[in-house]
Parts: sequence; structure tokens; C-alpha cells
Amino acid sequence: MSEKLLEIKDLHVVYETDEATVYAVNGLDLVVNKGETLGLVGETGAGKTTTALSIMKLLPDRIGLIKNGRIQFEEHDITKLSEADMRLVRGNSMSMIFQDPMTSLNPVLTIGYQIYEVLELHNNKMSKAQISAKVDEILKLVGLPPERKNEYPHQFSGGMKQRVVIAIALACEPKLLLADEPTTALDVTIQAQVLELMKGLKDKFNMAMILITHDLGVVAQTCDKVAIMYAGEIIELGSVKDIFESADHHPYTVGLFGSIPDMTKKTRRLNPIEGLMPDPTNLPKGCVFHARCPKCMEICKTKKPQSVTKNDHMIRCHLFKYA
Repeated sequence: MSEKLLEIKDLHVVYETDEATVYAVNGLDLVVNKGETLGLVGETGAGKTTTALSIMKLLPDRIGLIKNGRIQFEEHDITKLSEADMRLVRGNSMSMIFQDPMTSLNPVLTIGYQIYEVLELHNNKMSKAQISAKVDEILKLVGLPPERKNEYPHQFSGGMKQRVVIAIALACEPKLLLADEPTTALDVTIQAQVLELMKGLKDKFNMAMILITHDLGVVAQTCDKVAIMYAGEIIELGSVKDIFESADHHPYTVGLFGSIPDMTKKTRRLNPIEGLMPDPTNLPKGCVFHARCPKCMEICKTKKPQSVTKNDHMIRCHLFKYA
């Protein structure tokens, strides 16, 4: 039986401003085991990045608030850790690759120093010479020549910057890596290289990984489990085989697959999911997807569906009978 590394229970996250309260994550439950890769999939605004920022405790100060729930990472309840204690965990036991490599790096510091800084903070028993040698080793690991460590971010291409960001995230060999759409800003060829690099490093260090993406092709190549997220809720969860081959799916998952181009069929237009994500400041009653659902029933408009689980494949929808 796999050992739990991260367990999230009934997580509720809001953004409170003077204008409105945004209900970003609403009752999220999630488990990630050691060495496992979980794909977190959904449209923009589904709450994927907010979930990752909550795990890292990097929500905007005084605006982003965890209202309820528990985030258990190893022996730590992240929601109860002080900022000083969280700094010892963040970057060491867990790391995050942010969405845009162009803005993730400090433009006035060399890339070598930015990796050096992480190692120095979390490895106080290492000498300066040892840390410097480790920087060279990490750069080689991500396919960058160590002699370029004294150069600045603007001297690197987008793909190379992403490799630097990955190097910083992996410097301390974390047990959990959060990757927030790490290939969005890259072209297809570089995207494939970066994904292959991340997969290889994950296997090398036996890391668990949460990969946030909207690309189901990336999920099929990389992930062990998949969580489909919509309006702050996980509406379907299962293994890659469950999500890609099972006969039963949430209508939203069916819509996601329907909007993927089919190379075997000739068609003039794609089939997008009609409508827009609900306003997160005023979420609908009942099922959050009912306004866009082609199979909407009267009960969907008033009653929130329970989760139905069959052989670890969970679907939250009124179409399926409750056990």
C-alpha cells in the first residue's frame, strides 16, 4: 500500500477584498502518495493555482484566506505552521515551479547565485565550495552548462529559463514538487523536452508531483492519477486509465475530451463546452456545472451532488447512483 505524503481535507479558500469575496476553493479533498504524479486539470479559474498556493502557504497576504480544512504534509499541518516554520519546509521538502519562467527569476541576480541561495538557506552544514560544486551539478542535471552560472536571466531563452526554475525547485531534492503549468509559455518542441526532463528527475529523486495543466495530452504522458477541477471543487478523480478509458464520466470531463481535436476526423470547428465558468463571487446553488451541463436535471439546480466512488474512481454527479 502506498504511503501518504500529502492529504488535503475539506479545504475552503477565499479571496476577500473590499468589493467582493471570491470563493476560489470549496471543500477540496485530495491525497498524494510518495512518488506519485497527480494531474490537476480544469479551465482557467477552476482553483488549481489557488490549491497549489495554499499547499505552499503563499496566498496573497490579508486577501487570500484558508477558511476551513486541513493540509497535512508528512507530520506538518500546513494551515497551522508559522511563516518562520513554513520557510524551513518551503523550498526544502516541497517546492513549486511557477507558471511563467520569465517572471519567476530575479533579473538582477545571476542564475548561479539564485540556485546557491536556496542551497545555502537549507544546507547550513555545507561549505561555500561544496554549495558551489552542487550548483554546477544541478545545472548539469537540467541540461545547462555550469560555465553559464554567472550569467543573468535575460541572457537565456524561454526554455532555458524554465530549466533554471526547475533547477532551483529541485536544488534540495524535495519530496513534493508542485508544477503550475510549467510548459505553457514554451513552444511544442521545448515543451516535450521540459516534460521529459521533469519526468526523469522525478524518477531519479522519487518525488511526488502535482502537475497543474489544462492539457490532457500532457496528463496522459506524465500522470498516475487525475483530478478534474471545476469552480473550486474536484468533480472527478481517478487513475489515468479511469479518466481516459472508463465508460462513466462527469459531463464536464466528457466536454473536455470533446473539445480536443481528433486527427482521424475532418471537421470545420472544435466542440467547446458552451457557456462560461460561474462567477466565483456568486456560485450557483446545487451542482456548480448545471448551467452548462447538457444532461442537467431539476435536482441539479437545487441539490449539491454527493461523490460516487467505484474502484477508486470518484464522480460527483447526480447522474450516478449513490452507494
